[in-house]
Amino acid sequence: MAAKPLTLTIPEVLADELKSVSQDYLLELLERGLREVKIDRALELYGRGGMSFGAAAERAGVPASDLARSAYARGLLPPFSSETLREELG
Repeated sequence: MAAKPLTLTIPEVLADELKSVSQDYLLELLERGLREVKIDRALELYGRGGMSFGAAAERAGVPASDLARSAYARGLLPPFSSETLREELG
């Protein structure tokens, strides 16, 4: 994967906490955080009726089954299909 340098200005307390961690750790934090923020925003739009569940999953960049698990964790009920039920039951 190609890489680009990135410069951020962050609060001093956060910079102090992160100064001793590896670049790999920082990349993992960014990737996980970005994924969660995308899911949160997509579920917020879905919950307000701003988009379908499938569109929310696409917007978040995750499979609908992953978004369904996140929805349940937040108290939202995603639509259920027989395919979703098969996926959940394994």
